[in-house]
Amino acid sequence: MDIINKIAIIGLGYVGFPLAKSFSKFYLTVGYDIDIDLVDSLNKKKHKNLIISHDSDFIKDANVFIITVPTPITKKNLPDLSYLKSASETVAKYIKKNDVVIYESTVYPGVTEDICVPILESSSKLRYNKDFFCGYSPERISPGDKSKCLEKIIKITSGSNSKTANFVDDLYRKIVKAGTYKVSSIKIAEAAKVIENTQRDVNIALMNEFAMMFDHLEIPTNEVLEAAKTKWNFIDYKPGLVGGHCIGVDPYYLIYKSKQSGYIPDLMSISRKINNSVSEFVINKVKNEIDCSSKNKTHDILVLGYTFKENCSDIRNTKVSDIVSGLRKINCNVDIYDPLLKMDNIMTKNPFKSSKKYDIVILAVAHDVFYELKKEDFDNITKGNLVLLDMKNVYNFATWKF
Repeated sequence: MDIINKIAIIGLGYVGFPLAKSFSKFYLTVGYDIDIDLVDSLNKKKHKNLIISHDSDFIKDANVFIITVPTPITKKNLPDLSYLKSASETVAKYIKKNDVVIYESTVYPGVTEDICVPILESSSKLRYNKDFFCGYSPERISPGDKSKCLEKIIKITSGSNSKTANFVDDLYRKIVKAGTYKVSSIKIAEAAKVIENTQRDVNIALMNEFAMMFDHLEIPTNEVLEAAKTKWNFIDYKPGLVGGHCIGVDPYYLIYKSKQSGYIPDLMSISRKINNSVSEFVINKVKNEIDCSSKNKTHDILVLGYTFKENCSDIRNTKVSDIVSGLRKINCNVDIYDPLLKMDNIMTKNPFKSSKKYDIVILAVAHDVFYELKKEDFDNITKGNLVLLDMKNVYNFATWKF
């Protein structure tokens, strides 16, 4: 392809919309999403050279299609490719000869060519690498972190043949100031993306195991880690909850594909188990602090933070919800306060401006705003002596730190 008529972005979440805005600086761009409310919200602002719609007919004149839809997991922790398949079916209605379809969604190696391409071929009646071409360039945006936005992160690129690979690489180099990194195949690009978050998951699992082990040994984990990281090659990871739509999800994609191939990835599987056990570990710490023997006695607990990570308003796959539900099962009244969320149905108003008192306070997510709190702020909202469980090592006056 020599001339780009129009670029169509399918999926306008935290990946797709910034991508659409960036490409619209150079090309006529259309952003398509099935979420009518999202489209209406995005259309409240005027966009130059960018059309946003929930009507798929707006993408029909495009000759570059970029798919940026979610790839979650099922309740059984298996890959859920339904959004990706649906998006492929939509694009297949409109692709023409010489068009290029680029995927950005995180998947296991082989999904693009083994699952998505057959959908494109079947519905369009066009032939892969003869009539149309594909690329894969995984998203790397870190939600809530302005230093890790699209333009500032090196972009991995790939294509279904060398000409397409060069086209995809040239395309992204227009909008990514940090540069691109072209690899030799789509499968390599898919694998590179999925191991990035898997590596983090495994490293955090080791920290979580250290934290739980040192808790039993009555040794403060944070002091151990501070001492250990004085060595030049000690990697500075921290223990904590692992949720969200990336680190807590991507390893399951790789585990699934690995098992299909006949190799059992023990380390990745155990790491997922360890990280998923942190919520129950925290619940047991609360049990140690309160009297659970009386069914008639309730305990008031305040949880600070509900999102899956700090300074981010995203609650997808947040593991704080596991702590909250677990505490409520042991006769606790749980209030949640997260100043980044507007969810009046589950959130309490600022407890530090209220007269309500709590038995225990748990810091679950270290939003910047929580760093401003002092010991007297907590003393004012607790019933007796302060019982503060600090999962993020923010307060030196905490009763317990993870």
